[in-house]
Parts: sequence; C-alpha cells; structure tokens
Amino acid sequence: MLLPFFNSILIISTGLAVLSVPISTVESTIQVWPKPRTFSWPQPQATLLSPTFTISTPNQIHIHLSSAIKRYLNLIQTEHHIPLVPPTLNFTTSTPPLQTLLVSVSDLTAPLHHNVNESYTLTIPTWGPAKLTAETVWGAMRGLETFSQLVWGDPLRVAVGLYIWDAPLFAHRGVLLDTSRNYYPVEDILRTIGAISVNKMNVFHWHITDSHSFPLLVPSEPDLAAKGSYGPDMLYTPYDVNRIVQFGLEHGVRVVPEIDTPAHTGSWAEAYPDIITCANMFWWPAGSKWEDRLASEPGTGQLNPLNPKTYQVLKRVINDVATLFPEPFYHAGADEIIPGCWKADPAIQSFLSNGGTLSQLLEIFVNSTFPYIVSLNRTVVYWEDVILDANIKVPTTALPPEHTILQTWNNGHNNTKKIVSSGYRAIVSSADFYYLDCGHGGFVGNDSQYDNQTSGTSGNGGSWCAPFKTWQTIYDYDITYGLSKEEANLVLGGEVALWSEQADPTVLDARIWPRASAMAETLWSGNRDETGKKRYAEATDRLNEWRYRMVRRGIGAEPIQPLWCIRNPGMCNTVQSAA
Repeated sequence: MLLPFFNSILIISTGLAVLSVPISTVESTIQVWPKPRTFSWPQPQATLLSPTFTISTPNQIHIHLSSAIKRYLNLIQTEHHIPLVPPTLNFTTSTPPLQTLLVSVSDLTAPLHHNVNESYTLTIPTWGPAKLTAETVWGAMRGLETFSQLVWGDPLRVAVGLYIWDAPLFAHRGVLLDTSRNYYPVEDILRTIGAISVNKMNVFHWHITDSHSFPLLVPSEPDLAAKGSYGPDMLYTPYDVNRIVQFGLEHGVRVVPEIDTPAHTGSWAEAYPDIITCANMFWWPAGSKWEDRLASEPGTGQLNPLNPKTYQVLKRVINDVATLFPEPFYHAGADEIIPGCWKADPAIQSFLSNGGTLSQLLEIFVNSTFPYIVSLNRTVVYWEDVILDANIKVPTTALPPEHTILQTWNNGHNNTKKIVSSGYRAIVSSADFYYLDCGHGGFVGNDSQYDNQTSGTSGNGGSWCAPFKTWQTIYDYDITYGLSKEEANLVLGGEVALWSEQADPTVLDARIWPRASAMAETLWSGNRDETGKKRYAEATDRLNEWRYRMVRRGIGAEPIQPLWCIRNPGMCNTVQSAA
C-alpha cells in the first residue's frame, strides 16, 4: 500500500526554541544529503525497522568504529524524523521488519589522514539484513550517516530495495573556524565537528591564534596563553585539545591546527614583547595612506625574523602543537604580512637600509621554520600569500611542492590556477564564494562611510568581502574551473571559512549551516546531474529538508526559504519548470 500521509505537526527543538511546523501533503521521495554518487532505487518502497534493530560488525574491533556504531544506533532509534514532505513510496508490512545492518570493513588499520579511502557500498534488500561494506572505518562512518537518513517516522520506517555506491570527489572537505577574535567553548567546537561529520565533510581547520588572543595553552610556553588569552576561562588546555581531537576521530573528522605566523601575532607580545614588531599600535595611523597601515584590521603585531629569540619561542610552540595534534598537516599561516609593521622596527629598518628587502625577511623566516616543521613529519600548509603577495613573498624554490600545500583565498579561479600551475597542491577557500562571515557590515567603529542619507548600504554591504554568500553562490562554485586535468588533480578540495570578527557562539551554527552543507555536497558528489546540468533547482527542496533534519539533531542551521515554498514546489523559483 502507499505510505499514508497525515496533516500533522513536526516539533523541532533547537535547544533555544521549539518550532512547530505543519507537514504538507506534497509528494516526494526519500533524499540523502550530500547526494550519493550512485543511488539505485527502482521501486521506491519501505518497511518497518524492527524495535530490536541492531548494527553488527562480526569479528571486527575498532575503537572509533564501535563508537560510531553506538552513536548511530542511538540516533536511528530515537530521531523519529518526520519529513517536511512525506515520501511517496510503497509501504509494506508483508515483509519482516529490518532487523540488522551488517557492517564490513576491509582495512581496519587505515589512519584518518588526507586521501584516505572514504568509499562505501550500502545495500538494503526487501528481505534479509542490510549490508554496509567499506574499505576503511572512515568510509563505514559515511555509510552509517547515509543509512541514518534513510530511516524516518514513528513507528520507524526504512527505505528498502535500494543500492548505493558512494565516494567523495574531493579528499579535503572542511570548515575553518577562527577562535582568536572571539572565543568558542569546547562544546561549541564539538557540536561543529559533529555537524561537519553528518555532512560527510572531514576537516576541522582550527585557526587557533591570531593578533587578538592566544587561547591555546602550550605546555612549554604557558605565558603565551596566560597573558595572551582573553582570560583563564577562555583558553584551551591540552586536555581540551585531546578531547577535540578524539571527538574528531570518533566522527571521521581531521583536526588541522593553524598557528598563523609571522603576521597575526600581536597576542604573543603580551608574553614576549621583544619578538613582536609594531605590537599594540593603532592599526591605521591618522593621516597615513592605506599602503602605510600597520595591519589590515585592528590588532597589530608581527614576529621579528631578525631576532633569534623569535625562533626559540616559535619552535617550542611548533613542537608542542605537533605533539598535541597528530594530524600530518600543519598550517603555518603566512598571510597578510604588512610592510609598515616590519618597517616600524629599528633592527629591520637597519636591515632594509643596508639593501635588504621585506621579501628577504620573509625568506629568512621561512628558511628558519619550514625545515623544522617538515622534520616533525608534517606537510606544511600556507596561505597563498607566501608566494603570491604583491609586496612580500618567497621564491618557489624555498618551498618544495612535495612538502607544501597552499590555501587560496583571493582572486577566485585565477589564484587557484597560479598555485597549481606552479606545481603546488591547493585547498580552495575563495573569499568571493566560501567566506561565511561576509556581508554583515564592517566591524571598525567611528566609520563615516555609514553616515549616508541617500542609501541604506555602503561599500557593497559594508564589509570588504560583501555581499553575503548565499548557499546557491556556494553550491554553484566550481573549484577546478579553467584547469587542465593535470592541474585539477592538484586541487585537494575546499574549505568554507568563518572568521570571527562578528561571530561568536550565539551565531555560530546559523553562520555556518546550511551554507557549508552546500559546499559539502559539491565536493562530495558535485553540483551537476547525470546530463551535466547544474542541479541547484532540485537541490533547493533537498536542502530545505536537510536543514530541518539538522535542526532536529541540535544544529541551529538557518532557514533558506519560507515553509510555503516547500509546500508549493517550484513556486518560489525564478523560472517555472516545464510540467
């Protein structure tokens, strides 16, 4: 028989509020986000999920897989998701309820490193146990997430008679969070990692420190956090870091640390003022040109490459961070080095007056730190500026591509092309598409540009990277556009970024989700259908449904449309689809 539909109420608890959502009677089918690469369901049908349903891994023991199975079994048995649009399919009680999901992993030893195999196959027959097979534990976790989205209702129903083969298009799919400008408690970070996982993303890029605060308690340099954090209740201890890293492993998410240097280090001056240039100075001195600023935003300070003590302190930090984070990628920053800040130091002034250059200063710094990071068995990630900045950059000979990855954030496809054509691997975080903080206005005070009586906005939204990046902007971005096949192979993937000048825990979930979900799907299975056409139109209804399911799971994702649009398919589009 057809699955019955009822006009009912879906109660969604966000932790802060309860949403009462009337359920429509528009017909639909079960969806998975991100959309699987291969999804075969020739005769959509469902059966009951047994009250004693189990997930079994015969003769396979793995601490993180066991944790994931326990987590997903609890989710499946308690979520009782009620789709906004009830699925149209044959619901049968003539077959026994689904009793078991058998999970089989070929390689239990594969570590959670870049490019680990995340593929899986999921078969849910009309009779007998469902089967999930994967090469690695991490692929099995992705399959468990898919299975969880195929279960809904009360009593629980599960889609049957289907086959899925799935694997990501890109190996690096991440979210960057800046915890220096504003502090995020550990619980907020854990919730973010959990959300990354259910969206089948696999990297939490933790931009831990910056000029504004140094919240990481480094065992060998405790004064950096003691004096450079916002306070003793706003720092991360080694225990906190271990908790976050282990939580990441349990959810198949790598935690990549970033200690941004040599710029963005003003907070270091609280403990070591002698190794920081232009610390605690006004960022844009009155009457000076933009080119003569000391920082690109309030919060000045850069490490002094000419001071030997700089490297004594920094190497202790690097060593401790490498110990705290087992992840093979170490992000060393190297973005936005401002000439005026270095020029404010007398020793550097002398260096420059004797024929030295600012780029040579950076090369001294890189030559003094890059080999050390590599010696710790790390691949070094830098922001693109290190070789592409117009004023201060190093020659490519200083950064061997086999040990270096560059993360791009400026000039869209053009800079991606420059990076990969130079032989470097690239992570794409284009500010024009993937910066989640954009479009909320500028944060600097005493700003006369807003004193405007003829227009309600200023400067294209008032922030340097405005406008706001909508989910469709993110979904439609093709990170390998204009690249040859060989160049495209050097693009590891992408990251959306939430810089925290105007973000903190009160807005965290809504700033990231569901816009990051849009990138998650494009990097997992693409943004085109089997004919090669962009699929943003049909993705809208699916993302609406996924957003509501995330909210039900405790992720405060913002809405993308009125509920009316979901109940009236196609009526909110710019162009009406042909019948």
